[in-house]
Amino acid sequence: MGRPIQSKHSIRLSDCDTVMEHKTWMCLICGWIYDEAEGDPEHGIAPGTKWEDVPMNWTCPECAARKEDFEMVAI
Repeated sequence: MGRPIQSKHSIRLSDCDTVMEHKTWMCLICGWIYDEAEGDPEHGIAPGTKWEDVPMNWTCPECAARKEDFEMVAI
């Protein structure tokens, strides 16, 4: 008793896939969708940019609504 259990298998972090969940946000004014996976490169927002990392002064490219006028939606 008290002997550690040893395994023949080990897992390195580099062997694991990183799961990144991208969310979508919809403009409540015009319905335009911001997809975190796609970003908004035409307006300086790189693909993969999380919603919380989008600058507060960013506006909807369709209707110029503010960030606070968006709501997370499941697509």
